[in-house]
Amino acid sequence: MAESIPLRLALAQIDPTVGDIEGNSALISEQIVRARDAGADIVLLPELCLCGYPPEDLVLRADFLDAARQALDELAAGVEGIVALAGFPERVERPQQAPPNPTIDPLVPSAHNSLALLAAGEVAGVYRKAHLPNYGVFDEGRYFEPGTDAALFDVAGALIGLTICEDIWVPGFPESAEVEAGARLVLNSSASPYARGKGDAREAMISARARENGAVFALCNTVGGQDELIFDGRSVVVAADGELIARAAQFEPELLLCDLLLPAADAPRGDSGSAVPLYRCERHRHNEERLEPRIAPTLSEEQEIYEALVLGVRDYVGKNGFGDVALGLSGGIDSALAAMIACDALGPERVHCVVMPSPHSSDETQSDARAIAANLGADAVELPIVEPMEAFERLLAPEFEGTEPGIAEENLQARIRGDLLMALSNKFGWLVLTTGNKSEMAVGYATLYGDMAGGLAVIKDVLKTWVYRLVEDRNQRAGRELVPSSVLERPPTAELRPDQLDEDSLPPYDLLDRILEAYVERDHGRARMVADGLPEDVVAEVIRLVDRAEYKRRQAPPGIRVSNKAFGRDRRLPITNRFSALRPRLPR
Repeated sequence: MAESIPLRLALAQIDPTVGDIEGNSALISEQIVRARDAGADIVLLPELCLCGYPPEDLVLRADFLDAARQALDELAAGVEGIVALAGFPERVERPQQAPPNPTIDPLVPSAHNSLALLAAGEVAGVYRKAHLPNYGVFDEGRYFEPGTDAALFDVAGALIGLTICEDIWVPGFPESAEVEAGARLVLNSSASPYARGKGDAREAMISARARENGAVFALCNTVGGQDELIFDGRSVVVAADGELIARAAQFEPELLLCDLLLPAADAPRGDSGSAVPLYRCERHRHNEERLEPRIAPTLSEEQEIYEALVLGVRDYVGKNGFGDVALGLSGGIDSALAAMIACDALGPERVHCVVMPSPHSSDETQSDARAIAANLGADAVELPIVEPMEAFERLLAPEFEGTEPGIAEENLQARIRGDLLMALSNKFGWLVLTTGNKSEMAVGYATLYGDMAGGLAVIKDVLKTWVYRLVEDRNQRAGRELVPSSVLERPPTAELRPDQLDEDSLPPYDLLDRILEAYVERDHGRARMVADGLPEDVVAEVIRLVDRAEYKRRQAPPGIRVSNKAFGRDRRLPITNRFSALRPRLPR
C-alpha cells in the first residue's frame, strides 16, 4: 500500500487593500506566522494579495511592479518553518525587438499574474496564471501576459499543483497536467468576486474539478470590498471524490486549517508536452494530533446579499479614509435599507440621517423617517426645504411664466436635497451615501445632481423587489421592527408632487424587475422577452427607458455589485448609440 503523507494546510483568506503594498505585506506576514504557529506545513494566500485585486492600471507602472517585487523579497526573507504561497504582480522584462514592434510601448512594463512559493527565506519558485479572464468585471487581458507552464512542488514526498483563480474555472490545463505529473493536491489562489449565488456555483465547480482529476482541490479566496467589487471569502477544501472537507466563513477574514492525508507520489512524469517544473520544499514538522475540519455554515440568500452590502460600505468608507456618512432619509423603503446597512457597517454613531421634508412630504413618511433613525440609534438631522423651494420658484418665475408645473419643479426638490447633503459633506467630511435602487437606476427614475449626488450608491445593484426582501429579513433577524411595517406596506412614492406614486410613471415593480432581469442582467432581446410571456407594450417601454438613461448612469457614483451584471464594470454601453432592441419590429 502506498505511503500516506499527513499535511496540515492553512488557507488565509485576508482583506488586502489595492496599492497598500506595505500594509498588505504586514498582513500576509502575520498570517504566515499564525499558520506556522498553528502547525501548518503550507499556507495559501489569495490571488495578487501583495498588491490587492484588481490593481487595474497600477500594473502599467514600473515603480508599482518594482515595489511589489521588493516587498516580496523582503517578505520571503522572513519565511521559515513553513511553505507560503502568495499572489503578486511579476514584472517581465521584454526581449529586445528586432526590428522594434511599433504596437508595443517600450516604456510600459509587461507583467504576469503570479503566485510566489516562499520557503527557507527565499522565493523558491513562481507559478504564472495561464488563463486570464477578460469578460464581465475582468480586464486581465489588458494587464497581464499568460503563463505557459504548469507547476508542482514537493513537500515530504507529496506533490502539489499550483493554479490561480480562472485556471480551474477552465477545465484542463494546468491542473490536468499537474495531476498527470503526480499531484494529489491542487491549490488555487483566488480573487473571485461575489455575486448572488456565486459561492454555490464556485463550490460546485471545484467539486467537479476534484472528481475529474481524482485529486484534492483547495481554493483560498480573498475577502473584502474594492470599489464596486465584493469578495466573499468562503475558501474551501474538497476531497478527490468531490465531497466538501472544509469551508471558511463568508465575508470575514479567517485562517482555515485542514489536515490532509495525501498519497506519496512517484517521481513526476510530466505531461505529453513539456515537463512540469518542480520545486522541492523541506518539511518542518509532523502533526500527530489531527484537527476536526471546520465547515462554516452558509447564509440565506437575503442575508448573503445584505452582508455583502455591509462589507462593501465598511471597506469603501474605511479604505478611502472617511469617518462618518450621511444620507437623505425620506421615510421610504430604499433610504431605510441604506440606513440599516450603513449602521450595521459602521455603527450608528457614524451615520447621520438627514430628514428634508418638502410641502409634498406626508406626515406619515416623516414620522417613519424619524422612527427609523431612532430605531437604528443614528443621528437625525432636520433640514426642511420649504424656504429654498420658494426661493427657487421666485427666481425662476420670469423664465417659467406661462408654463405648467412639471418635472423641472419636481427635480428642483431633489437637487436642493442633494446640495444640502453635499454641504454637510464639505463642512464635516462626511461621505454622502445615495439611496437609489437598481430598478430606478435602470429606467432613469432618478435626478442628476439630486438624489444621484454622493460618493457611494449603496443599493445601486439591488432591484426594488429585493429591497423589500432585505428589509423584511433584517427586521426578522433583529426580532423587532427596525423599519416600521407602514414603510413596507405603503405604495412607493417620490413625494415630489401631490398624491404621486411610482406606478404613475413606471410599471408595477414586480413586472418591471422581471423585465430588467431579462434585459439588463441576461441581455435578452425584445422577441425573447415577449416569447417568455412578458407584455410586449411594457417590454418596449422599459427598453426605451433603459436605453435613454445611459447618460445618467455614466454620471452616477460607484455602487456595490451583488448581481451577475451590475451597471458599471459589467455593463458598458455607449451613450451615443443608435442600435435599439426595439428595431426591427416583431413579426405579426
